[in-house]
Amino acid sequence: MTRFELADVRSWGNVLQAEHHAAFPAWRDQLARIVLSGRQEGRTLLATGLRRSYGDSGLNPEGGLIDMTGLDRIIDFDRERRLVRVEAGLSFDALLGVIVRQGFFLPVTPGTRFVTMGGAVANDVHGKNHHINGTIGRWVRRIGLMRSNGEELELTLESDPQLFSATIGGLGLTGAITWVELEVLPIESAVMDAENIPFDNLDMFFSLAAESDNAFDYTVSWIDCLAKGASLGRGIFTRGNHAKTGSRLPGRGNTKFTMPLSLPRLCMNRYSISAFNSLYFWNGKRKAGRQNIPIYQFFYPLDSIGRWNRMYGSKGMFQFQSVVPPAVEKDATKEMLKTISASGQGSFLAVLKTFGAIYSPGMLSFPRPGTTLALDFPNHGETTSRLMARLDDIVLEAGGRLYPAKDGRMPARMFKAGYPAWQDFAKYVDSGFSSHFWKRVSQE
Repeated sequence: MTRFELADVRSWGNVLQAEHHAAFPAWRDQLARIVLSGRQEGRTLLATGLRRSYGDSGLNPEGGLIDMTGLDRIIDFDRERRLVRVEAGLSFDALLGVIVRQGFFLPVTPGTRFVTMGGAVANDVHGKNHHINGTIGRWVRRIGLMRSNGEELELTLESDPQLFSATIGGLGLTGAITWVELEVLPIESAVMDAENIPFDNLDMFFSLAAESDNAFDYTVSWIDCLAKGASLGRGIFTRGNHAKTGSRLPGRGNTKFTMPLSLPRLCMNRYSISAFNSLYFWNGKRKAGRQNIPIYQFFYPLDSIGRWNRMYGSKGMFQFQSVVPPAVEKDATKEMLKTISASGQGSFLAVLKTFGAIYSPGMLSFPRPGTTLALDFPNHGETTSRLMARLDDIVLEAGGRLYPAKDGRMPARMFKAGYPAWQDFAKYVDSGFSSHFWKRVSQE
């Protein structure tokens, strides 16, 4: 549809919601009419996909949205050159269903397969293999980009290096990504050779990360963010490689059930979270060791619960994801964990990983060498805001930054300090595109 209609849109964190004027194209040739219509009506626009951004980077309540999920086709698949060209609204889930059985996998994937290709590139997503492959932007060869004047450009790093780099990780602000050409990886099976290793404290995590980087393509850890004292930073370290043998059939996915509604807010308290974390750590120790597991189970454990964000109740949740540089990563991470543990505002989903020293091509790309910590905090209002403000100060003092795709409240000072290239990036923002996030962090 080329006309705009009213739609209620929420962030994935369920904290932010607003009524939007949205258009729902089914074919790429409708896009020019949509953006020109928006321009005539005086709206700024923003292309969106499956809306897995936690905060307001996917919201544009004073303008309009272009829902790209109807543009979900594979345009071309060159197996010899390992290049696939797809429309921006195609989900990783749909793409994997085609390429895995033919012996290929995504070069980089986040922790959910329910993201679109356009959204993945616009956020320059990273995954468990950043120390090997970097961000997805390193594997993008060409981009189709619709500007607000109705012109569709074909970008490459060679033809237009600045706009190409601004579009990768550019949060949809340089225009609407229409299609992406991506290099994919050859694999021999849809099975992962994985190992789970319990660790008792933060020092053990860093030792495991250092010894694993050269031998394992994929590494990540879950941590108990409420542990204290000698157990501060305890968790389960997971590492793995693609198995050399096994079925190429990816299966039908790993979603076991879907949350039918939001849980009562009382379910999200320090006692329930502490009990869950203790049980999860105990179970991880019980199941420690090597095993072959299906590819979806390894990469997308959260996808086993549909609409898992409803677990955090009607008030929703904030995700706080930071990265701090190597020189201070141990001290800064320890200080953040001490602050979280002392607050009692823990997280079921606390993830710790080291990033490699691999260049991210986007001007606003989040990953950098160092350690990243990601946590989901139930929204308890002012107490949660105060906790995240204290964490902001730790990250800022460490010279780190926060992840825009996960953010719904980052102060402008944090954004500008963490992304010193933001003013250069702003030169390539299309005036016909905007978002609630961009207005919040660029205009203060």
